[in-house]
Parts: sequence; structure tokens; C-alpha cells
Amino acid sequence: MVPHWLHALALGCLVLGFACTIFIAIDTMRHPQRMWIMNLVWPVNGLFGTVLTLWLYYRFGRLAARDATRGSPSNGKKATPFPVMVAKGAMHCGAGCALGDIIAESLALAFPVIAILAGWKTLFSEKMLAVWIVDYLFAFLLGVAFQYFTIKPMRDLSPMAGIAQAVKADTLSLTAWQVGMYGFMAIAQFMIFRNVFSVRLEPSMREFWFMMQIAMIAGFLTSYPVNWYLIEAGVKERM
Repeated sequence: MVPHWLHALALGCLVLGFACTIFIAIDTMRHPQRMWIMNLVWPVNGLFGTVLTLWLYYRFGRLAARDATRGSPSNGKKATPFPVMVAKGAMHCGAGCALGDIIAESLALAFPVIAILAGWKTLFSEKMLAVWIVDYLFAFLLGVAFQYFTIKPMRDLSPMAGIAQAVKADTLSLTAWQVGMYGFMAIAQFMIFRNVFSVRLEPSMREFWFMMQIAMIAGFLTSYPVNWYLIEAGVKERM
């Protein structure tokens, strides 16, 4: 049985995530980002990064607002340290992964046949492992879309060239993110909730989404060094 304190903690962290997302979304409407896709990236990352994302946004995200750069995007870049640029690059993956996982988990909860089609009861005895395939597909498609709307305008590429570069930039980074996220969710499911609380984590539980918040942070940590390499190599853009 899940203890009451964990119910309360999960609810509090989820509410905090929604509150941070709302604050950031309202501010990006008042001060739109020069790169419009960041108007989505920042709020979505607030769902799991909560107060840290909120701080990063007000400290560095505002530097890339249209009314802060005074017509020159280089001004914001000069004031943004390279480690923060890497964090912003990783956050592109975070936005795609977060939205992809929310969509996939919700669909699998509403329509269990999706998990069956992904291999549950045939390839996998665990439903969660089958849903991870669906998670990855949605996260990959959304992650590539986020990268496309970053790389294409910055490099002035054709649509097909933009898609190719987006796939190149996002595949390794997103996979590294999912490794960290899946790793933590496996620990939460099999080592913590089943062994300690004798409960199976399900998307219908607030604790599941609380664990997903932590898993996303784990994904950020495993994706960060990959993004460092990709940005230094010029595969991903500095922002």
C-alpha cells in the first residue's frame, strides 16, 4: 500500500510542476522567444523541472526574448554560458519526451490494445515494457519536430534538409534521454513500488506521474553530456 505521505508528496510536486508551467507560459506570451519553438519547450520542461526550470527561464531564457535581444540574437548568446546552452539543447529532447510519454501513456491507459499491439503478452510479459516502445516512437517524432523548427530557420535549410538534420541532431540525444528515464522508471516500478509497497505503478496513479517527473530529470542527466558533444561538434545549434 502506498503511504499517505507519498500520496501528498506526489500531489504537491505535480501541482508545483503545473504552476511553474503556467507561470512560464504566461511570461512567454508576454515576452515571446525569438525562436518560437522555445515558447513550447520552456513551459513543457516546467512540468518536471519545476522551480529549476522556472529559475533557468527567468535567468537565461528571458535573454532570448524578442524584446530583450534588441534585434540581435547574438546579444542573448553572449550572455548565456555554454553549459546553459547545453541545458537548453537537452531541454528540446525533454519537451519531446515529456509530451510523447504523456500522449503514449494516456493512450495505452485508455486503449490497452495499443500495448498489446506493441508486444504486451507476446514479446513482453510486462505491459510497461511494451508501452515504452510506443513512448519512444511518440517522443522521437515530437523530438525531431522540435529540432526541425530549431535547425531549419537557423540554417535556412530546405524542408527535406531540415528534417534530415533534425533526425541527425535528435536521435542520439533523445535516445540518451530515454535511457535515463526508462532506467529510473524500472527502478521505481520493480525495486521500489513492488518490493517496498507491493503496488504496481499505473498511469492512473498520481505516484506514477511523480516518478515520471524524477525520471525526466534522470533523462536530462544522461542526455546532457551527449548534447554537450553534439553542440561542440556543430550537429546541434547553440542557443
